[in-house]
Amino acid sequence: MIPLDVRSKIEIKGLSYWYGNHQALREVTISLPEKRVTAIIGPSGCGKSTLIKSINRIGEVAGEIRIEGEVRVDGESVYGEEVDLVDLRRRVGMVFQKPNPFPQTIYRNVAFGPRLHGVADKRTLDEIVERSLRDAAMWEEVKDRLQDSAYGLSGGQQQRLCIARALAVDPEIILMDEPCSALDPTGTARIEETVAKLKDRYTVIIVTHNMQQAARVSDFTAFMLTGSLVEYNPTERVFRNPENPMTEDYITGRFG
Repeated sequence: MIPLDVRSKIEIKGLSYWYGNHQALREVTISLPEKRVTAIIGPSGCGKSTLIKSINRIGEVAGEIRIEGEVRVDGESVYGEEVDLVDLRRRVGMVFQKPNPFPQTIYRNVAFGPRLHGVADKRTLDEIVERSLRDAAMWEEVKDRLQDSAYGLSGGQQQRLCIARALAVDPEIILMDEPCSALDPTGTARIEETVAKLKDRYTVIIVTHNMQQAARVSDFTAFMLTGSLVEYNPTERVFRNPENPMTEDYITGRFG
């Protein structure tokens, strides 16, 4: 669990989650720390993606869902009746498994969110675009190509552009669902470097199948199995001295 001197940003208590009749999560309780990187690991279908999608409620896009339990950000329920989903998803940004840039210029991709939220001043948009691209570690690569199509970027660059797009609306939390699964080793390394820098300003939650990646980039690691949380501790402890034998079996490749 997180140390007492680390502030909790997200509190999930007794969360069970259903897609129709399928139960994806079973009474998950976890406290996710502010301005740290938390990795969520486990085999396919264990509930990793559902867990992070419960935080910004993006799972509801897929269809009918039902939950029991609580999800709170800064002490406020994200499932309250008065919650503004547009604002929630601004505060809790998401980067998906495959890069999904818009069929527009690099500049317009990053400026899209701020414009949607009412920013119209050109100078302000220019500043946001540059800051966001710098935070995503790609300003130097694209500063002379801002009016080029985003589709002209490499896969790794497109994924960092999607990170910049998420950062442009000034979020507090960045959710990443297997952000490197479609990338080559070079693209993966750049994303990992970006993640390491992001935690200075943002709370980052990353779902990954890659044990080495979890060990490299995260401060805390949660291991999930069949919709349940099996173990959650500082990453070094999870990988060097796991509490649960099932965790050790998974990270050593005995199953999964």
